[in-house]
Parts: sequence; C-alpha cells; structure tokens
Amino acid sequence: MEFGLVLQTDPPASQVVSLMQRAEAAGFTHGWTFDSCVLWQEPFVIYSRILEHTERLIVGPMVTNPSTRTPEVTASTFATLNDMYGNRTVCGIGRGDSAMRVAGRAPNTLARISATMKTVRALGRGDEADLGGGMVVKFPWVREGARLPVWMAAYGPKALKMTGEEADGFILQLADPYLTEWMVKAVRAAASAAGRDPSDVTICVAAPAYVTEDDSPEALAHAREQCRWFGGMVGNHVADLVSKYGTDSGAVPQELTDYIKSREGYDYAHHGRSGNPDTAFVPDEIVDRFCVIGTADAHVEKVRRLRELGVDQFALYAMHDAKEEVIDAYARDVIPKVNA
Repeated sequence: MEFGLVLQTDPPASQVVSLMQRAEAAGFTHGWTFDSCVLWQEPFVIYSRILEHTERLIVGPMVTNPSTRTPEVTASTFATLNDMYGNRTVCGIGRGDSAMRVAGRAPNTLARISATMKTVRALGRGDEADLGGGMVVKFPWVREGARLPVWMAAYGPKALKMTGEEADGFILQLADPYLTEWMVKAVRAAASAAGRDPSDVTICVAAPAYVTEDDSPEALAHAREQCRWFGGMVGNHVADLVSKYGTDSGAVPQELTDYIKSREGYDYAHHGRSGNPDTAFVPDEIVDRFCVIGTADAHVEKVRRLRELGVDQFALYAMHDAKEEVIDAYARDVIPKVNA
C-alpha cells in the first residue's frame, strides 16, 4: 500500500519542502497539497522545490480545479515539471470548493471537469487536445514517454460514475470504511460498465491522521479537536449533495448526509485548520469515522481495513499540531506493519 502526505502551502514554503523530505525518508510515496490561491501560496512553485529536494516523491494538488487556471496552463505546468524531474506528478482534480468560492465563483460543473481531464491528460503526454471550438493544440516540446495521470475527487453518484468512466484514479476524502466500500463499488461498477478494467482506477483515500500515545479519553479528545475541521470541510461538499439530491432519495447514503443537519454556515477564512469555529456541529462520531485517530495500532487496523476494501493509497492530512510526529510514527509503527 502506498502512503501520501497532504499539506497546506502555508508560508514559509521551506517548511513544506522540509516536511515532504521527511515524508519521503519515512516511506511515503506521494506529496500532496491544497490548491486555493487566495488562502495559501501557489503550490506549483513549491512543487518545483519539493521535486528538486527529493528523489522519488510524486507530487500533485488535492485538488486543483478546471477554472483557477485554464486547462492548457495546468497541463503545461505539469508537463514542465515532469520534463524537469521525470514524470513525478499527478493531477488531482475536483469541482473547486474553496478555490472558487473565496473568489466569488461557483464550483465547476462535471462537464467542465470531464473536458479538462481529457485536455490535461492529452497535452501532458504530448498528444493533441481540443480547447473548444475546434481549436486543437499540442505542446511541441513534450518528449516521448511523458505521462500525466489524472485522479478525480468525488462523493455524489454522478461524479462517482464519471470517475469510473474517465479518471485514472479516485480520490475519496474520508476514511469511513462503510462509505469507502460504497463509493469504491460505485466507481468500479462504472468503470466496468464503460468497458474499462476497474483495477486500472487507482483508489486513494485521504483523511486526517493523528497518532496518540495511548487511548485515554484525554488523548483521544485532543486528537478529535485537532481533526474536527475535516468534518466541516467534507460538510461543504455534503451540503451541495443534499441541495441537489435531498436526504431521502437513496442517491447518497444517509451515513454521509445526516451529520450536517445542524450545520449553519462556513467561513473559508478558517478552512482546513484545527480550531475552526464553524465545525462545532461535527460530532465525535464523525471525527472517529472520517479520520484516523488513536494509537499506532489503531491506525494499522483501520488502514488495513481500507486496503481490504480496495484502497491503493492512504494520504494523510497533517493540519494539526503534530505534523512531524505523525510522519515519524507512520515511518516507525504504521507503514512497516501495514506493508509487512
């Protein structure tokens, strides 16, 4: 099983680079960052430094979107990094929650994501792509052998279907085993129906991970408070699904939608940060289900369960007060046992 580290590109960028170096030394294969240019620093600039100061780590956004940059700009940026450092990027893409909303724009449609995935993938490997209206372009400088996998983040039924039909990978931003099983099945069924080999779609589960010294109430309470922000972030996407499908349509599991009933609003100024005041509605049960908290043995048990459900990579969010500690704990006590 592969492991990824997900960070925000808060200044100083040197710390992001240092943590990614630490992760590679710890056995992590992927380094991911948020991509929301108003809230954080520009990730693609920092990717160049990460790639320069690591040897094998694969980097990418979790996730970018089709509108912050035009598709050809996104493709060119990835292709340039791959040309410089040897096919060590992956394009995670989604509707664009924070990146679009803090700029006063609505998240992207699935149709736009679909078109962008095709364009970015084709241009990134040196093929022609139609930018719309019959404008076909190709990067003349991309060398033979270039590749750019595109992984799509999804929750709702239409997005899951499109992921299975079109994407190289599926990013699921929660670590609840029941919901993971439900959504992985949906993606694989769509891939099969489209004539694809379902195993060709890489499955990545991303969620906060916080390792405690013991399972005392005090230790677990602190871990929950450090990770509660995640339930609020996921709640933004869930609120969109409830608005579209309702709570009783059967299109979306109630295990995903029930907890946002007391959600009152969301201020992106605190997005993705521990202590977010807009996540008080998130109960402990959701933190425990969506995140991975507890002793190292508890992490091993839950990650193994995810692997049994078909997950190829667990990418852990480290937006808390123990970034170095969780990387080291995974290196020492989690990754070796999971992959023994």
